[in-house]
Amino acid sequence: MTAPTAAVHSRSVPAAERAKLFQLAALLLTYPDSDLVKAGDTLSAAAARIEHPHLRRLFDEFLTWLRGTEPIEVQQHYVQTFDLRRRSGLYLTYYLHGDTRKRGMALLILKQRYRAHGLRLAGGELPDLLPVVLEFAAAVGPGDGEAPLRQHRRGIELLRAALTDLGTPYRLIVDAVTYVLPELTDSDREAIAALAFDGPPVEAVGMDPYSPDPHAPNGAALAPYPTCRAPEAPR
Repeated sequence: MTAPTAAVHSRSVPAAERAKLFQLAALLLTYPDSDLVKAGDTLSAAAARIEHPHLRRLFDEFLTWLRGTEPIEVQQHYVQTFDLRRRSGLYLTYYLHGDTRKRGMALLILKQRYRAHGLRLAGGELPDLLPVVLEFAAAVGPGDGEAPLRQHRRGIELLRAALTDLGTPYRLIVDAVTYVLPELTDSDREAIAALAFDGPPVEAVGMDPYSPDPHAPNGAALAPYPTCRAPEAPR
């Protein structure tokens, strides 16, 4: 793994604007099934309502690719990007903890946080899936809602760097997310560089009750990821 480049410095973006961004990003980072592809007009309208010009441009560029590419090609690209590569997987706790007992505890803490706000995961989905974390941030807002994004800032940056290296349009969505998160500190950058060089910890035990490995490609990879609540059309 190569060391990631520095993230774009975050700017002051109002909470309501961040919520719109997080909800739209959550939708666009789910598997591009026929319903998502057919919602191109709605998604573009949601992107147009983002006031920040840089963030709006990122979404516009991604949606231009999404709407101008054959659906089967988009679906294949999604699977190849997120489901067949651990380095660019969407499960955030993996970046920091690998398949270790610490990851199991981190997953449990996330699940308890969701429950404290009356939210339940659909279909047994893992709570660290980035679209789920983004949906939670959009629903609950600053403070508790955005806390998991801040806590997993290093993992999100590793994902952003991996997507940038791949040259995938999905990097634009994660660029938008990192733009509104706190800036990386020097200690963050050192830790990220070490993780990028060494990779996550490895340990074969301690993941119950969250086994099997969510990164292993299987039939479920071709199903849309459920979120912690039914997604609505972005406002």
